[in-house]
Amino acid sequence: MTNTTTSKAPDSAPNGARLRRRVTALAIAAAVGGFLFGFDSSVINGAVEAIEKQFGIEGLLQGFAVAIALIGCAVGAYLAGTLADRFGRKAVMLIGAILFLVSSIGAGFAFGVVDFMIWRFIGGLGIGVASVIAPTYIAEIVPAAVRGRLASLQQLAITVGIFVALLSDALLAGVQDSDATRELLGLEAWRWMFLVGIVPSVVYGIIALTLPESPRYLLAKGQEEKARAVLAQVQPQQEIDDEVENILNNIDEDEENKKKGSLGGKALGLAPVVWIGLLLSVFQQAVGINVIFYYSTTLWSAVGFKDAFLISVISSVVNVAVTFVAIAIVDKVGRRPMLLAGSAGMAISLAAMAISFSQSQMVDGAVSLPQPWGTIALVGANLFVVCFGATWGPLVWVLLGEIFPNRIRAKALGLAAAAQWIANFVVTLTFPYLSDFSLAFTYGMYAAFAVLSLVFVFLFVPETKGIKLEDVGGLVFGRAKKAAAS
Repeated sequence: MTNTTTSKAPDSAPNGARLRRRVTALAIAAAVGGFLFGFDSSVINGAVEAIEKQFGIEGLLQGFAVAIALIGCAVGAYLAGTLADRFGRKAVMLIGAILFLVSSIGAGFAFGVVDFMIWRFIGGLGIGVASVIAPTYIAEIVPAAVRGRLASLQQLAITVGIFVALLSDALLAGVQDSDATRELLGLEAWRWMFLVGIVPSVVYGIIALTLPESPRYLLAKGQEEKARAVLAQVQPQQEIDDEVENILNNIDEDEENKKKGSLGGKALGLAPVVWIGLLLSVFQQAVGINVIFYYSTTLWSAVGFKDAFLISVISSVVNVAVTFVAIAIVDKVGRRPMLLAGSAGMAISLAAMAISFSQSQMVDGAVSLPQPWGTIALVGANLFVVCFGATWGPLVWVLLGEIFPNRIRAKALGLAAAAQWIANFVVTLTFPYLSDFSLAFTYGMYAAFAVLSLVFVFLFVPETKGIKLEDVGGLVFGRAKKAAAS
């Protein structure tokens, strides 16, 4: 019997390469939720003008129709943590997929602006859920040595989702002489833009059914045998006992300190580490990144660029490409240096855009940029996408999955993601009004937020590269407490 066991051991124990492939596969699968996030947030880009014509809306109602999905995202993100702690990460992924599926169908067949906004809100709930669960799950299932790289897959999936949404919008509306109101197979092109979302929502639902549950969730529910089985898929056998012990000790400490398990603290009712997560989320949106992906087609058309759809697609391709850069270097360079460099780059590129638009002229009642300012604005916009996509885009999601102690991770990440969606909503809703007032002022304001983000990272955000997940929360909490005291 001993000989039989010995002979089977090498076959049953996965080697290091196989473990890495398994970990990567699980991270990629979980990150598909990020694809839904990116797709849903940008699919509206090509449909804005068509919806305005179809339903006869403008001004505040138009901005609200674009941004209402973001309110749903904030609500979904806020609820996701509680739902994940109660029902598990897998179940909440499935809920997100179902909500997005319902929204895609409803928005595609909307008969009025009211029900369109309802369907978009429902879709937002699903995306908000996915935006929290994907980084939570990835952070909890991958080893510390590769956590930054694999957690960055969330942002890569988001950028791919943005690209697919903008590309499908361009193809459906027609790359040349774009018209999202034209009919295709009996439906307007803008309706097909939303119906395309059925495919990724079904794929995400199927993936959610096949993923293993988070080992941390299983151990919190007393299911140690199942947790060990999951850990065996992603870690060497000799490390499983130590990992289980670390997680169980963390859970025991949480039980002994239930009061610390809340999000409460001295700083306006929230713990300092929670405020760091909230402000990271807000700064990520306050620099105006989603203006590029929500309004870029309308913006570039307004300032005289032909093939505005094509320009938007190119920007999304740039966004995808630079995310690979972040994935390649995040576990080598570290989070903090990359965020600082990204903030500096965004501030410079946004300032270039602000200066360019300060030179704009009114031609036949429309804004126009004389040369070379039009080219400078276009280069500045894409440089901004590069700086964001290589740093703040992926790294905020990495940090949100890392910095919170295990006892509050899901809830705190949900709150931080909700803050991100609310900031996104505010930027999206206000951009049409601010752009009517002054595009130079608007991009100057975004540049100022980029500068503030640099100061914030320098003062409050520590390096978390290579630190075990159970230890990161204490590190961040200590730095935040020290910085607040000083």
